Amino acid sequence: MNVTLLWHLFCRFLILVTLCSAPITSYAFYQWQGDGTEIELRGFARGIGLAANNPNDDVLFEDDEIIGGGVFGRLMLDIEWSKLSAEMHVVQSVLGDELRTGGSRFASLIDVERSDGLHWRYGNGKADLVIDRLNVQYESDNFRLKLGRQPINLATTFYFTPNDFFAPFAAQAFFRTYKPGVDAARLDWQWSSYSQLSLITVMDYESDLGQPTRWRTSPDWSETAYLARASTLTDNFEFGLVAASVSGDDVIGFDFQGEIFDWFGLRGEGHLRFADEAKLDRDAQFSLAIDKRWQNTLTLRLEHFYQRSGANDSDDYQITPIAGNNRFYLARNYTALGASYEFTPLWFGDAVYLFNHQDASKLLALYSTYSLSDESELSVGINIPMGKQPEFGRLKTEFGSFPHSVTMEYRVYF
Repeated sequence: MNVTLLWHLFCRFLILVTLCSAPITSYAFYQWQGDGTEIELRGFARGIGLAANNPNDDVLFEDDEIIGGGVFGRLMLDIEWSKLSAEMHVVQSVLGDELRTGGSRFASLIDVERSDGLHWRYGNGKADLVIDRLNVQYESDNFRLKLGRQPINLATTFYFTPNDFFAPFAAQAFFRTYKPGVDAARLDWQWSSYSQLSLITVMDYESDLGQPTRWRTSPDWSETAYLARASTLTDNFEFGLVAASVSGDDVIGFDFQGEIFDWFGLRGEGHLRFADEAKLDRDAQFSLAIDKRWQNTLTLRLEHFYQRSGANDSDDYQITPIAGNNRFYLARNYTALGASYEFTPLWFGDAVYLFNHQDASKLLALYSTYSLSDESELSVGINIPMGKQPEFGRLKTEFGSFPHSVTMEYRVYF
């Protein structure tokens, strides 16, 4: 990555930091309590700068070098009264074309699978306003019912999460504070001190490339997802069983997490998936992880991921994933080695090394966050792919088709 590219990134990033750190009118955000009712209004803003070098393939990539930026704002409203509560997150974003597509002819900003009815795009396609969360919840001592747009987190492992069917994070995603919401209903019943049953329904939407989010406004009721998970805690381990119907496919799965000899953590999750289409084979996905945290804050994670639906050879790679398959990974076997460390109380570092066993390509993702104040922080991320680059629109390796990139981000909470 040349010096000129980095200099332009730095200049744009300074502008973004200036915009995000401008004085904010505090009277619009407050917390109020009274008569069993509590109202809280919070805010969050991000300024992002990106510089990247794409692989040298004119068929797949329009530009060799990318410089871009964007700003995000999130307004969060929480209301609680008695056993009822409500939540709403409104997100405004303004992104340059470079950040939206990465200069790629086959990449696009595919949003989370949810209704397009709560998403508005304007400003020549550069600005988006979306209601990311909108739900109401009833909670008693051992019962909780939540209806509306909400995040559904079913992950037990950290990098590869085969059982997290709804808006999962990629292994190299480090900022995970706000998981996107999906249109769902969730009931959690704790039938004993250590056991719980969760029943989840998530709306399914057909793809529509004419919509801003690439999804239709009305749900496809025939493909609605239904999921049941029963979990229990025994000694130092939690075990869970999953039965589901996702995108019309029948799924049975499991998960577990706990400590071995009070020295290291052991986690795992996986499932069998029976496709509703006769031409598609049965799929199996499984992730196993061990992790260890020392008193000096150093944490190491080792994780392996297998998916039967993944390609066993790079000749079988498909740029557009098959519906129902994992959207992030093309091959059959992966290993991730991760580390995190708190250099000082204000400076935190994270890294992950991903290895594709089918084509021997790798991705090294480095990330660091520095706390500027109680309400703001600065982060820098670097992605270094290793592998054969694509030729004439054909992928030679998976991670070799990724760009070398540097991102800078300023975040402020208010």
